[in-house]
Amino acid sequence: MNLQEAKILITGGSTGIGYETAKLLVNKGAKVVICSRNKEEIEKIANEIGAIGLAADVSDETSVNILFKNAIEKLGGLHAVINNAGIGLIAPLVETSVADFTKIWETNVKGAFMVGKEAAKYFVEKNEGNIINIASTAGSKGFAGGSAYCASKFALTALTECWRAELRKNNVRVMQVNPSEVITPFAEKIGYKNNPTGKLKPTEIAHTIAAMLEMNDVGFITDLTVWATNPQ
Repeated sequence: MNLQEAKILITGGSTGIGYETAKLLVNKGAKVVICSRNKEEIEKIANEIGAIGLAADVSDETSVNILFKNAIEKLGGLHAVINNAGIGLIAPLVETSVADFTKIWETNVKGAFMVGKEAAKYFVEKNEGNIINIASTAGSKGFAGGSAYCASKFALTALTECWRAELRKNNVRVMQVNPSEVITPFAEKIGYKNNPTGKLKPTEIAHTIAAMLEMNDVGFITDLTVWATNPQ
């Protein structure tokens, strides 16, 4: 894909991986829409980096449908969707409420599913497109306290594999990035306060996403896991 001609939608674009990816893609010449729940915040951030900001809640079907309608209208089309919106929780099994578990799944699984579904509708009609799901190494190996979060990322991996099998015949590249520990506001919100020395930063993941999109459309990277070289 030539990023200078690309039109890209990124969910969860106000901070962390989504923000840095949007910033990098804009710098490479792409037209980018980013979204988050807070309208004023996302519009302010988008203006700062040269993107388009739209308010949307990916856990709500109507909101997702409106997001795609507006994004395609403002971009004049769509070539790639980066399914990045997500929330986390670290808590022991016996302290994880059903409400907390459900909240994680509403965004990380149902939300990703609805975004992927709308992307697929558009891309199948055009017979081309790119979907990148941002999962995690937590989607391949669980850890203590990760019942809700890990389960959601395992589920996202399953969605990626299903979509890839379904959409490959329509020239839709379905890809997945699995970051390990990344120091972002997201990490702080779920109580991750370990020493950031040697840990990944969102810019590394943004670089990864851009490289996956830039590969000539004749090929694609199915899954890419990013680890810190020597985390402290």
